[in-house]
Parts: sequence; structure tokens; C-alpha cells
Amino acid sequence: MYREAARHGTSRDNIACSYYTGSVIVKISSDAVVTFHYSLQDTTGDILESSRGGDPSAYLHGAGNILPSLEAALEGLEPNAQTEVTLAPAEAYGEYKAGRLQKVPVKHLVYHGKLLPGMTVQLNTSEGRHPVTVTKVGRHSAEIDTNHPLAGQTLRFDIEIVEVREATAEEKAHGHAHGVGGHHH
Repeated sequence: MYREAARHGTSRDNIACSYYTGSVIVKISSDAVVTFHYSLQDTTGDILESSRGGDPSAYLHGAGNILPSLEAALEGLEPNAQTEVTLAPAEAYGEYKAGRLQKVPVKHLVYHGKLLPGMTVQLNTSEGRHPVTVTKVGRHSAEIDTNHPLAGQTLRFDIEIVEVREATAEEKAHGHAHGVGGHHH
């Protein structure tokens, strides 16, 4: 990497970016693949999700792969940057809407183990999979709450940018990042 930087007239001490297919991206911008670690917390400080201790996550900036408000907050950041982003429900997964219960055949749900009330599972729809919460379980059907499991919650993301690189032509065509932390075909 340092040899490549030297050819571009960049000193080793000034490198704060990634090299991928010969392209340098210093700041997060459209068509950049961003690799990052995150912790997601609720307003009480409970950690709901975290990538730390595992592989970082990756997304294609500008392709709508993450929450729009989160993507906007990351615009312009550089590798090694750390930031905290707090999103109100309307900026995250929306307000909780009462009356969004549905009875569906269990065969349309993706889950592991025994299906139990309170579980977050994936609902197969014609538009792809969506997370839902099981409220009741019957023999062949389940009642689900179609609100996103995090709807109505203010969320805090603690983010560390690991790498920023130019997306490949294939990633741009597919609309998502490939490789570790991204989509696998």
C-alpha cells in the first residue's frame, strides 16, 4: 500500500485511506464501499446489536443499504473516524403503529428452533424478507406484529469507520457491497 501511495506522491504518514483497484477514496461519498464497526443502543444504554468482536459491516454509500439518516450522518467521514449518531423514531424505523397485527401461515416465517411469542423472525413477502415480532403461535399459523421490532425507539449508533474504498463496477451494478461484512452471492 505504501509503495502505491508513493507513486501518487503521498507520504506514508499522510495515508488515511484505502486502495482498491487503484482508486483512492479519502472520505465517504457516493459509490464508496464503507466498512465499519458499530454498537446499537437504546435510550437506557442497553446494547441491542454490535459488530465488535466479529467482522465489520459493509455497505455501498448512496445505494440505500442503511437507514437514510444514518447514511447522511456518515457522509464525509474518513477511515478511523469515530462518531455517535442518535436517531429519533421517525429517522430510524418509524413510529410504532397500533393495529399492525396479522395472522400468517408459519410456512411464511423464517426462524430457527421453536417458534415462540416475542421472537423476532423474518417474514417472506413478494418484496423480500421483513423483520416482524411473533405475538401468538398456533398450530399452523402465527400472529405477528408487522411494525419493525425497533419501531418507536430512539436509537444511538456508536460507529468506527474501518475502511473506505471505491466500489467495483459489479458492486455498483448490484447496488450493494460484496465481501466481508457485505453481500455474498
